[in-house]
Amino acid sequence: MEDTEDKKMSLTDHLSELRTRLIRAVTAVGIGFFVCYYFKDRIFAIVTKPLTQVLPENKYLIYTGLTEAFFVYMKLALFASLILTSPFVLYQIWKFISPGLLAREKKYVVPFVTSSSLLFAGGILFGYFIVLPPAFEFFVSFNNQYLQAMISFRDYLSLFVMFLLGFGISFELPVFMFFLAKLGIVNTKMLSQKRRYAILLIFIIAAVLTPSPDALSQLLMAVPLIFLYEISILIVKVVEKRKISSGKE
Repeated sequence: MEDTEDKKMSLTDHLSELRTRLIRAVTAVGIGFFVCYYFKDRIFAIVTKPLTQVLPENKYLIYTGLTEAFFVYMKLALFASLILTSPFVLYQIWKFISPGLLAREKKYVVPFVTSSSLLFAGGILFGYFIVLPPAFEFFVSFNNQYLQAMISFRDYLSLFVMFLLGFGISFELPVFMFFLAKLGIVNTKMLSQKRRYAILLIFIIAAVLTPSPDALSQLLMAVPLIFLYEISILIVKVVEKRKISSGKE
């Protein structure tokens, strides 16, 4: 009965549901923003550590505009809030799409939120601990007696956020493929046949997102994504087997 009612939702009902989920997600991010802004100095120390630990002695990040530091701190708090509230935001996304799912598919809410949150956090942590330190060390290595780095915190944070968000979103690939398989858009055969093009695309994405032009940084990003692509193929295979089993039943 519940599935029948869900399928009869009108466009107005869907828009109303979307508005509700957006309001809840934005409210959560807003609350997280104020919490993170209160701890902005601690967050600042964590965010800047990959760079400050490789900077020469007595070198600091700078800001050049009167209001620049204030607005950059706000951006920093917003970024931290997005990470902090991501499980709740992902739950709201699930609740929005769940009316279009069958009753047996709605039980995936906990695995979806858990796996999405863990993969997103895993991508950010991998980028923070594994990729950023050698990348920043490469950039700072150009310092010498004639050339000294004066790095703007605004520029650094923009690069930091773009890079880590790129990693976090990229690590959602298995979840994304799961839903595409559920919708019948992708299958194991197609993913296997297109593997070489997927690997090429992954290396292009790695070249664009990595802050360092050296091959090591690009490999550090590309290799995990290739591994996740292979995991995605296995996930799609499981989805296909379950569809066959359900059809026989």
